[in-house]
Parts: sequence; structure tokens; C-alpha cells
Amino acid sequence: MSASSAPPARPNAVYDAVIVGGGHNGLVAAAYLARAGLSVLLLERLDHTGGAAVSDRAFEGVDARLSRYSYLVSLLPGSIVRDLGLDFSVRGRSVASYTPVRRDGRDQGLLVTDDASHNRRAFAELTGSDREFESWQRFYGRAAQVARRVFPTLTEPLPSRSELRRRVDDDRTWEEFFERPIGESIERHFADDLVRGVVLTDALIGTFSHAHDPSLRQNRCFLYHVVGGGTGDWNVPVGGMGALTDALAASAAAAGAELATGHEVTAVATDGRQAEVTFRTREGEGRVAARYVLSGAAPAELESLLGAGGSADALFGDSGAGRDTGGEERVEGAQLKVNMLLRRLPRLRDRRVDPRQAFAGTFHIAEGYEALEHAYRQAASGVLPSAPPSEIYCHSLTDPSILGPEAAREGFQTLTLFGLHAPARLFRGTDEAAVREELCEATLAQLQEHLDEPLSDCLATDAAGRPCLEVKTPLDLERDLRMPGGHIFHRDLAFPYAPDPGTAEPGGLAPQPGDPADPQARWGVATGSANVLLCGAGAVRGGGVSGIPGHNAARALLELEARSAR
Repeated sequence: MSASSAPPARPNAVYDAVIVGGGHNGLVAAAYLARAGLSVLLLERLDHTGGAAVSDRAFEGVDARLSRYSYLVSLLPGSIVRDLGLDFSVRGRSVASYTPVRRDGRDQGLLVTDDASHNRRAFAELTGSDREFESWQRFYGRAAQVARRVFPTLTEPLPSRSELRRRVDDDRTWEEFFERPIGESIERHFADDLVRGVVLTDALIGTFSHAHDPSLRQNRCFLYHVVGGGTGDWNVPVGGMGALTDALAASAAAAGAELATGHEVTAVATDGRQAEVTFRTREGEGRVAARYVLSGAAPAELESLLGAGGSADALFGDSGAGRDTGGEERVEGAQLKVNMLLRRLPRLRDRRVDPRQAFAGTFHIAEGYEALEHAYRQAASGVLPSAPPSEIYCHSLTDPSILGPEAAREGFQTLTLFGLHAPARLFRGTDEAAVREELCEATLAQLQEHLDEPLSDCLATDAAGRPCLEVKTPLDLERDLRMPGGHIFHRDLAFPYAPDPGTAEPGGLAPQPGDPADPQARWGVATGSANVLLCGAGAVRGGGVSGIPGHNAARALLELEARSAR
């Protein structure tokens, strides 16, 4: 885990920029600004930097560094790694996914790899023909076209909707991904329920939605899951997610940024030209002045820090995201995160597949198309899903460096489970511990249906003899990381463009206000305050482990600096 070695923030000091929050995006902004010669102070509430992108020894007495919250990398541009001189790398996965199913009285599944000839056979064995494979190739061929055209724009000034449409240069593809609910396209391309479900999951990870949601939340989520790197590939961070934030913290500190952990920001005051940031430490309260404030905190948290003068209309106006079609704030996470350490991978009922293959990619559980819809409707009505959908992957198969020598020698493996359709509303006002346990048991029971031995027999135990299993709900993330409602994207994702002036957005979102010549609006980091910028996941083009909001906020600030110098 990243930790600061810098002294506490100097009371009454004046900085060019104060950054609120030491997550990976805040660290990216700090590194860019410090390298540009600005005086930078980063304030982090916790005793370490990294936010949700950290590695930790989660189980007492066991030497294994798990990526405790976020766990895969897709959206991080190589340009940020190069610009900041990061000692960080990722590894690709030869297996994309495995989805088990019981059909016609036998256990089988769909294993998708980077080998097209294998995939053709796998689809045919599951569905009885080549139709679904050929549809898969066409559908993801269009997704790849979008990725190639859209991904480079994420670190450029925000294009308008019409400009991005011209870049995509295919009206049918634009309509399928940006205009109509993704369920229509999935149903048009695919007939098999399992195949449909595998495609739909990319639209639901971290987003409480369904295939035909008129708000198009699912389309925005799908887009961010398939454009990464211009290929859509999801990669494994070598050394765990904490290796990235360790490298970012080192880069920022080497450039001269001050990183102060254990400093909880309690208020931000600004007149648009100068700002004052109040913070609290174990020793007491302090204040620092800054010409600019960059917030890596969620927009709702920033609004609270700004106090009574903060405006939800201003903070949400940069994208329209984070509001439902009725105009009310909607910030709610919907995931169950389960970290596990196993003595060995479990045997599968589908004997044709080696567990080392099945768990090397994304292992889909209870994620057929109809099952996903049923689980959503149950959760939306306030009921725990009877068959909770989830997906699992094993980091240590691709990157064994996260295991200590003893754990590696004994053959231990990590499993990361990400459960869908577990909105915060299911836990609020309840016996949260009991609901957490009930949902975890139901989720693992769905996995157990596809295993040929009890999962409990495979779990390692910690120094106290307890199973190595850690469960996090949206409310845990809200407490641990100050993510409102446990929303891992801080609020609903936005399409990566600025709406054309005077036009309504698909899904009923309002047009974006703001002068496109303003650097904050140009880079999608506006808050409504002239010297307060978003640099976290709540910015336009935020979400995921990308560093893009930090990069874009730094670019906007440097443009403001250049303008003021003229």
C-alpha cells in the first residue's frame, strides 16, 4: 500500500494547487502539475494513498497482497505511464471468460480465449451452429471500431457529441451503442440466452441497470468496458493494483508534490480566485490557501465540503450524469465484493475445462440474460436476488508475484468475486451484517453449483484459523472510501462527449451548460466554481482505474494558468 513519507501539511501555507484525495487520479494530477513546476499539496484522509486502487495483506498471517477494491486495468493510457515515468506494467490474459451452464442434463460452458478457431468450436458446441460465433465476431468488431476511434479522445479536449459521432463514422454502430438501449442490439445479434448474458455483463459492472433501461446507463457502462486501450482488453496489474499507486506516489513526490496522509479535508471555501482548504489531523485543525483546488472526491462529497454555497446544479451540470430522468440525485453503488484466498483452485463439474483456464479470465456465474433481468427486478423491488449474479477471476494465475514465497510454494491462489445487482438500498436500515452474510452465502451457492467439490474445502485459513474470505458491500465502500452509496464510479458514468448546444441527451439527460472555450468545460472537469476542478471518477470520462480525470484536470489547470499569464 502506498504511504506518505512527507511531513504534515504546513499550516497557513499557500500553494498553486491543493488536491483533495489521494486516490490514483489525485496522484496523477499531482504528478503532472508538480512536473510543470507548480507547488502542489495533496491531502489524503487515510494513512496511505491509493484510494480504491490498493494492495493489502487482507488476511492475518498470510503473505498475499490482494487488490482489495479495484482489480483490473483497461482504461489507463500508455501515455500517462510514459509521461510520468512509472515503474509499472500489466499482463494480458489469454482467456477472456468462462461461463458454466447445465444444459440437457450435462455440465458444460463457454470458454472464450484469444484463439478464434477455438472460440468457433466452443460456440458451436454450446449452441449447435456457427451463428452465435459469427454474430459475436460482427458485434465485437463494431465495438473494436468504436474503441479505436473513441479511446484516443479520452485524453484530448472533450469532443462534442456531433464531433465524436463523425469520428465513429458509422451511423448504425453509433445508434446501437449511443442512442438505443444496448438490449435491443444484443437481442438482434444473439439468440442464445447464455451468450446474450455474457455480452450484457459488460453493461452492468458497477452500474445498477438492465438491458432496456431508457436512461442508457447500461450503454455508458458498456462503452467504458469495451474501449480501453483502443482494444477493450482487461489486463492484470503486475504486483497488484497497489503497484500502480505506489509508482504514481513516487512520481508525484519526485516531482516535488507534497503528499500528506492522515489529513482529512473538512471544508473548501472559494471566491473563484483564491481558495482556503481546512483539514483535520490527529494533532488538530489546519488551513492552507491555494489558487486552485482539485477534487478527487466524489461530486457529492465535494458539494458537502463547499458547504451551503455548493450547488448540485453546478456540480452535476458538467455531464448530467448522476441524476435520474426526474432530475433527482441518484448515487448508489450496486456491487458485492468478495476477496478469497484458496489453498487450491476447486475442481469443476465441467471436466472439459481446466480450472486454471476457467479462472484465468472472467468466470461468469448466474449471468444468463434472463437471469440477469430477474435478479435486477428483484433487487429493484428491495429483495435480495434469489440467484445473485457475479463474476470471478484469479489474479495469481497471471501474476504470482502477489503471493509471498510460502503461499506460492504451497500453491495458494487468490479469487476476486464481483457481485452484481446488490444496490445499497438492500443494506440501509437493516441488520447489515446479517444481510451481508445472507447475500454472500447465496452468491457463493451459485458458484458452488458448478464446482465438483465444496468451496469451503479449498479456502485457506488465516493465523486465527478463520477462512480467508472478506466481504464488502456498497455501504462498506461508503464508509471505507467515502464513495456515496458505495458507487464505484462516484456517480453514473457520462458519455465521453459534450452535448451539442440546445439538444437533449439520450436517456432524458439535460444539455450540458458551460462555455466550451472554458478550459474546465473543454476538459470535462468543471464544477461551477472558477478555481475548483474535478480530478476524480466523477468527472466526465471518469470511472475505472484510468488516471484520465487526473490528467485532464491537470491539463485544464495548466490552460487556465497560461490564460492568466497572458
